Amino acid sequence: MRILSIDKILLAAALLIGGCSSNDEPKGGSGDDKPGTDTPAEEARRDVKAPLYWSVYEYCWKIEQGQDTQHKQDLTEAQWDEIINYVSKNLLPYGYDMVCTDGFISMLSDGTTPYMTDYGSIKLKKLVEKCKAKGLKLGVYDNPLWIHCSDAMPVPGTSVKVGDLRYRTGDKVTNAGTNDMWFGWVVASHIGAKEYIDGFFKYYSELGVDYIRMDFLSWYEDGNDRGMGKVGRGYGRECYETALKYIAAAANKYKVFTSLVMPHCFNSAELEAKYGNMFRVVADTGNGTWNHFSNNSRGVSYGTWPNCNNMFDGFIYWAKVSGREKVILDGDFTRLNTFSGDSEKQSVISLQLMAGGPIAVADQPTTMGDNLKFYQNEEMLALNKDGFVGQPLSQSLIDSKNCIWYGQMKNGDYVVGFFNRDTKQVSYSLKLSEIGITGKMKSRDLWKHADEGEVETLSVTLPAHGCKIVKLTK
Repeated sequence: MRILSIDKILLAAALLIGGCSSNDEPKGGSGDDKPGTDTPAEEARRDVKAPLYWSVYEYCWKIEQGQDTQHKQDLTEAQWDEIINYVSKNLLPYGYDMVCTDGFISMLSDGTTPYMTDYGSIKLKKLVEKCKAKGLKLGVYDNPLWIHCSDAMPVPGTSVKVGDLRYRTGDKVTNAGTNDMWFGWVVASHIGAKEYIDGFFKYYSELGVDYIRMDFLSWYEDGNDRGMGKVGRGYGRECYETALKYIAAAANKYKVFTSLVMPHCFNSAELEAKYGNMFRVVADTGNGTWNHFSNNSRGVSYGTWPNCNNMFDGFIYWAKVSGREKVILDGDFTRLNTFSGDSEKQSVISLQLMAGGPIAVADQPTTMGDNLKFYQNEEMLALNKDGFVGQPLSQSLIDSKNCIWYGQMKNGDYVVGFFNRDTKQVSYSLKLSEIGITGKMKSRDLWKHADEGEVETLSVTLPAHGCKIVKLTK
């Protein structure tokens, strides 16, 4: 969740952007829920891998938290040039091919279209051009269910006005008598909603944007936030599914990748796994650190967003719906400058790649320090290129076997990851037969870049918060 600043709330009128479950108590996570139904969108996911990109998140978050008092909640053209040049030079050669916006900064329409044209003080069109000139793409934080323009604007291809898409008396909602906080939502059951959503993706596709990160979906579905209480009307499960259907159809039509953020994921992510390319599995990155990666409410899952409060548990819990050509699991942004020591930094990069998730670099050029080398490990990044999606040895949040991950690459090689989430040294021993391998395999350490001979059993001793990732080949 992106907490909006007071300034943004006061600007809401100018900006015009303005799961029904009782199981909100924590429970021990067994990970034994029935998996969601198979997605009908396999064609759209074929050969689609998790994105590698840079996000403006840390910059904006630090300003909002008062940790950066030198900047306003915006980026100048000169700042964008610095970011784009930095990413092009240091990350693009390793596969990070996108720069992405996020919340916090004003999202405006200049009246020429119903959709966002300006991100703060810069035109999206100009940002796309700047990225393209350096071999990069622009990803955009936006939601096809948000309204940025005047209510009098026509919905493309219809005689319907945008204002007709807003809530009206008689619409079925979860929280009658509650107004929507921060956002003006498109009610998917209204005439013109389908066309508005189609126009949204058409607009971005023609602009040159093929990645949309859409937030606050739980607020749309039932208007409830576990931490904040009632935050909106909540348009109900049926309306939420209709919206996701329209989104999936339009995104597929215009070849735009959809990232679903803050979903309740009711019924084992039944709808999110069916209609999205990717959904988030953890609470906001915030301060980052090992707490966000592994410690926050460890071993506990919840019935509403966020289902898990740390990335590691999120990947374990939702492994039941992931896999090649299935929905991608998103562990949110990575701020390596908040981690302590090489072991922690290797672990956070490794788990995301082992789980088939994206790497969303949020370190700024001014905070990156000497951490680029962790983002640039080409032997680890080969997993992303391959479309690799691993699984934990156990999908229970309270079973230590969930610290062992494994999977197979397209060429038949196996990759096995061992993780130590504890503050003391830990040892593991894994017979290759436990993961379906017969006979000996050649082992290579992907962080040490060293061959380690033939093995039938992998025996490792890890330092606190450490990991070891090995590739096994015949």
